[in-house]
Amino acid sequence: MADFQRWHVTEPFVETHCSLGEGPYYEPATNTLRFVDIIKQQLHTVSLSEGPSSLKTLQFQEAVTVTADIEGRDPQESLLIGAKQGLAILDRKTGKYEYVTKFNDERADRIRSNDGAVDPNGRFWLGTMTDFNKGEFQPEGSLYRFAQASPAERTRSGLTIPNSVGFSPDGRTMYFTHSTAQEVIAWDYNPEDGSLSNERIFYRHEGTGDPDGFRVDTEGNLWHAVYGESRVLKISPEGKLVGEVIIPTRNATCTDLTPEGELLITTAGDDNGEGESKRLGGAVFRINVGAKPAPRWAYKL
Repeated sequence: MADFQRWHVTEPFVETHCSLGEGPYYEPATNTLRFVDIIKQQLHTVSLSEGPSSLKTLQFQEAVTVTADIEGRDPQESLLIGAKQGLAILDRKTGKYEYVTKFNDERADRIRSNDGAVDPNGRFWLGTMTDFNKGEFQPEGSLYRFAQASPAERTRSGLTIPNSVGFSPDGRTMYFTHSTAQEVIAWDYNPEDGSLSNERIFYRHEGTGDPDGFRVDTEGNLWHAVYGESRVLKISPEGKLVGEVIIPTRNATCTDLTPEGELLITTAGDDNGEGESKRLGGAVFRINVGAKPAPRWAYKL
């Protein structure tokens, strides 16, 4: 493909040695990146200006899997987090959090939250899956929608690894990755009432790895991490593979973009790998790809 784009990243931005780095979220007001380590139950923050020496970490007693801003609140003070049992509000100064609402799931002890995002109506979409200490992952996960502090609404069940949720730049298409099915699903999203229609498969992955997390740019491309293939895919608004970013470790997990065109990539450990892939597993990478982030929304409490 003559117009296929390819970038190579050779060095990590910060070597955090995450077991499962996830949920990168760029904070424009402070030029920082926050991200989680789901297995180690940590939330990290690092300044893109100051570099690795600025890394700060909050430690929790249960998995924190994803974060979002809250409408009307300073994200330096408080955040919305996906925790094991549902949505919670985190006080970033004290590291303490309180649940806003929990999953309405009879398997609550077996599952945990995974990835998710806020929609244009200020609702939060969040997937669940088998927790790490419960044996093999089972198709017992769901995709939930949270509207303010009302009970969780299950929109889809029977999922094994539900992953990223994102929206087109105009907010009229919602994307959702089901990693184990190697599919990115798309719906028409109604900005008026938040309803979904016209479900279709937007992209089907044919590689050996699994599509994990993604971020949408202002042109409607998805920058999609692939777990197990040492790369991030650039997928066009038409669902075509148009580029890739090669990284030196196998398990890319998720991405974010900065207004300056930088792509930020979280990864997971590669304990069974060799050489560079094993050494750099769990690091965060950054590279300028000239793409800017589509709008993000804050959760309405």
